[in-house]
Amino acid sequence: MNVPIRPERSEDRAVVAQLLRAAFDGPAEAALVDALRHDGDLDLSLVAEDNGRIAGHLALSPLDAPFPALALAPLAVSPERQRQGIGSALVRAAIAARPGHTLVVLGDPAYYSRFGFVPVGWDSPYAGPYLQARGPHLPERARIAHAPAFAALS
Repeated sequence: MNVPIRPERSEDRAVVAQLLRAAFDGPAEAALVDALRHDGDLDLSLVAEDNGRIAGHLALSPLDAPFPALALAPLAVSPERQRQGIGSALVRAAIAARPGHTLVVLGDPAYYSRFGFVPVGWDSPYAGPYLQARGPHLPERARIAHAPAFAALS
């Protein structure tokens, strides 16, 4: 599916928050994105537009890591538009936008492996089989820490 992907604008924020609440069936991820914005930890916020309506959103935030790294979270698509390639288009756009960075995600390996993400055994509060990374820096061992706003999700 070809949907236009663009950086989020300030006038998109309320619609993005509504989309996040609908996609995740609750307010936690919308609050996370608001906190990342407020703290200055939103490196990149992308939206997918479909016929003038925002149908998807992806956020990248800096990680404390021994190499340039960003957390990919959250990724959301409107429930009525899921499984139509919008999430994939957002992930590909994020990868292309930050080629010198390693992107780290906590998600389903069956989904993210198609983009080159691989499981990593790094020291992180989110360590486990769903912690994955892709990019130019994939050391066997590393310690990473997400932006403080992520602590509120726990």
